[in-house]
Amino acid sequence: MNTDIKKILKIASLSAFLLFIIIYAFFRTKDLIFGVKIEDVNIIDGTKITDNIIKITGNAKNAVNLTLNDRVISVDQKGNFDETIALLSGYNIISIKAQDEFGNSDEKNYKLIY
Repeated sequence: MNTDIKKILKIASLSAFLLFIIIYAFFRTKDLIFGVKIEDVNIIDGTKITDNIIKITGNAKNAVNLTLNDRVISVDQKGNFDETIALLSGYNIISIKAQDEFGNSDEKNYKLIY
């Protein structure tokens, strides 16, 4: 009976240790698994704008390189970005591209009318 308890304790402790390793590995590689995401951009696709200057803000999680209309813009430690651009008369397409350190990328395109 005493040996059964020892076996159960060994199996339980080994299982808990393996579960800890799996959880630790997941948290260390979550940036690789989920990649880069562009979120919370303050532009609504397809809207009409009355002012030719627009301030674009948002968040690009896990981004190392971020471009706005093929122009590199800066990102802070949390992934927040803030940029002001001028719109041309008529139909405008705003393209935001983000890339992380592993080569994963995300792209969002917004169409505006000025």
